Amino acid sequence: MKILLIGGGGREHSLAWKMAQSKLCDRMWAAPGNPGIAEHAECVDIDIMDSDAVVAFAKENGVGLVVIGPEDPLANGLGDAVRKAGILCFGPSAEGARIEADKVYAKNLMRAAAVPTAEARVFTDLESAKAYVLSREHGVAVKASGLAKGKGVVVCPEPYQAVKPLEEMMRDRIFGDAGASVVIEEMLIGQEATVLAFCDGKNIYVAEPLQDHKPVGDGDTGPNTGGMGAYSPVPIIDDAMMSRIEREVLVPIIDAMRRDFGRYEGVLYAGLMFTPGGPKVIEFNCRFGDPECQPLLMRLRSDLVEVMIATAERRLDEVTLDWDPRHSVCVVMSSGGYPGDYTKGFEITGIAEAEQAPDVKVFHAGTAIREGKLVNNGGRVLGVTALGETTAEARRLAYEAVAKIKWRDCYNRTDIASKAIGGNE
Repeated sequence: MKILLIGGGGREHSLAWKMAQSKLCDRMWAAPGNPGIAEHAECVDIDIMDSDAVVAFAKENGVGLVVIGPEDPLANGLGDAVRKAGILCFGPSAEGARIEADKVYAKNLMRAAAVPTAEARVFTDLESAKAYVLSREHGVAVKASGLAKGKGVVVCPEPYQAVKPLEEMMRDRIFGDAGASVVIEEMLIGQEATVLAFCDGKNIYVAEPLQDHKPVGDGDTGPNTGGMGAYSPVPIIDDAMMSRIEREVLVPIIDAMRRDFGRYEGVLYAGLMFTPGGPKVIEFNCRFGDPECQPLLMRLRSDLVEVMIATAERRLDEVTLDWDPRHSVCVVMSSGGYPGDYTKGFEITGIAEAEQAPDVKVFHAGTAIREGKLVNNGGRVLGVTALGETTAEARRLAYEAVAKIKWRDCYNRTDIASKAIGGNE
């Protein structure tokens, strides 16, 4: 089968790497791709927000499966256009993508489905929003309602701290129209974790759990990012807890979406906070997480293309996933200054040396080729991912590989997966 992969980040590199191993993959293209993805697929210059152009390329080249990585083209209706053209698609419809693209919609859907989540209010007026947070006694989380590349959430332990992000989102529009309305939630206390589920519209298959690290600084300090690292499995999620999450979160929200608009097809990401009162949903996403996808796929032994085709053909009940029992850790290396301003174009060295270590893979997220040299070309640049018999071993291998990779002003957190050390031994 010929496959077209949409996207050009670390998530898509891990998808390309895994799909290229499939016996079902005859040829693969990626739009736009990146230098890492180019090792597995032919990169093509297509505007992924132009659904007609994507479908035209797929038809002209006999593509049998389109895999959509990022949320923006999904929210723009690319999945609908691909399916309308009679081509198999892995990724939900535009209606399905609203679960991520519109946090107000998502919150209302969770309420209707009795899915456990934080108490929240929605505001479209800045002064009303400021008055509300200043009347609160406890911390809040301020969320831009629309898509903001994983940066549209600000957690404020003291209510007055919410005034500045509200002004930046609603008045200054640092996230564009995504901040025209905001969701203000109670601040949840506990550990976060991520559960992903393959969905074919009638069946779900839950993947191995992960934990992401959103804040830029060690000890979960500093502003939120798209994700600075992730690991799997997660000590706080055992089989009993996973059953509870499936029963109280995944099944009700999938049923609610079916009632609202029809089938949700692709992968559903549930970001959860494990509070003293049990798991509560922080957010839903309509695609694989980034960087969660990297350690997840390092552990997946099954043929990913086979799983995706079964999902697209609505026969997920025929699939059984096989997971490597080892542990995986991904450390994101970023450009200095991210998620704020940073400089592009610095030469990257040491990736080949890093990948000489056993069970280490370096996934490209924000790289480019300039004058024949590999350079940083984004905020999050590389996802250095390793497998080990324990989380501690996987973490050690990942950080040993990180130490071999250099470019000017590169940065990474030094405490990825530290919460799990001791819990898995």
